[in-house]
Amino acid sequence: MARRNDKRERLVDAADQLFHQQGVSTTTLANIATLADVPLGNVYYYFKSKDSITLAVIDRRKRKLNNLFTEWNTREDVKSRLQGLIEYVASLAEESAQFGDSLGSLCQELGKQGGAISAAAAGLMNEMIHWCEKQFKSLGKSEDDSAKLALNLVSSLQGISLITLAFKDPDFVNRQGQFLTQWVQMI
Repeated sequence: MARRNDKRERLVDAADQLFHQQGVSTTTLANIATLADVPLGNVYYYFKSKDSITLAVIDRRKRKLNNLFTEWNTREDVKSRLQGLIEYVASLAEESAQFGDSLGSLCQELGKQGGAISAAAAGLMNEMIHWCEKQFKSLGKSEDDSAKLALNLVSSLQGISLITLAFKDPDFVNRQGQFLTQWVQMI
């Protein structure tokens, strides 16, 4: 059974990497199989379709996001928790300059498709916004203000990742990270 899970995990890892680097629409099952070092015919043993492997990637990213939230939630200071998110995005500046933000890029591409996969991808972004809202509420902000502040923070991080990709310059993320750090401290 461990061997089966190993191949399945390799396929999900490969799909995740390729989706980020070249997009979902241009990634083929053959590309995924090659990178995972799994025969193409075996892919169908683990996933019935490209949609099913896409959902597995979304689920994987959701678990990773929730693990990050759990890690940041251990920080006593709420502003420090929000700083964890900003620092995380900044740590991916080089990657963002090459491929964009893995979460935002996936949500943007799949959002165009509609349907269940689009909704699942949107759920990832919703998780991030909702977590930020909780943090702002913990700072004593009203529900309405928390929603606005969370949307502002997440859209700023997503927007700077897009600009970083467009100009292929990781310094954009770093500069925006410094600004957002100051912004969070003033709230």
